[in-house]
Amino acid sequence: MQSNKSVIYFLIKFFGTYALLFVLYAWYLQKNQIKEPFFACAPITQNVANETQKLLNLVGYNVLMQQHTKEVSINVIVNNKPVARIIEGCNAISIIILYISFIIAFKGSFKSTILFIIGGSLLIYYFNIVRIAVISIAIYEYPVYERTLHEVVFPLLIYGLTFLLWFIWVKKIASLKK
Repeated sequence: MQSNKSVIYFLIKFFGTYALLFVLYAWYLQKNQIKEPFFACAPITQNVANETQKLLNLVGYNVLMQQHTKEVSINVIVNNKPVARIIEGCNAISIIILYISFIIAFKGSFKSTILFIIGGSLLIYYFNIVRIAVISIAIYEYPVYERTLHEVVFPLLIYGLTFLLWFIWVKKIASLKK
């Protein structure tokens, strides 16, 4: 019976946290994305695009980020060639929400929970910027692999990192009853 209570408690904390953060993020997007009379991405997505541009320029590519004129996305232009779009789903916030929900659902000390949430969220956020930079260059250099890179390789990397962080949390940090 105790085992069932633990599972139910985990699910309530996970889905409760996820729902709360999802609603807050949806509200943020509703207040910050513009669809009329022109299009503009939310500041967090613009920031991801700007940081990606800085990284790509730093490694020697001539990159321009340009707000799409017909949708809420930012075009990634490498050496005057459009190679990708950064949409709201590319800013890693949805993955960070999922990550945080899982961390909160597993019991840990308050301090370790807060530190792991902040550290892991920052790691996911910046890893995502590197991921977007690498996928942009990979698509620029190898356009024939665009679909495989975008739909398989790069989601695997970001979700793999998130899973690794969860694994570390559960095995090394969270205080589970054994």
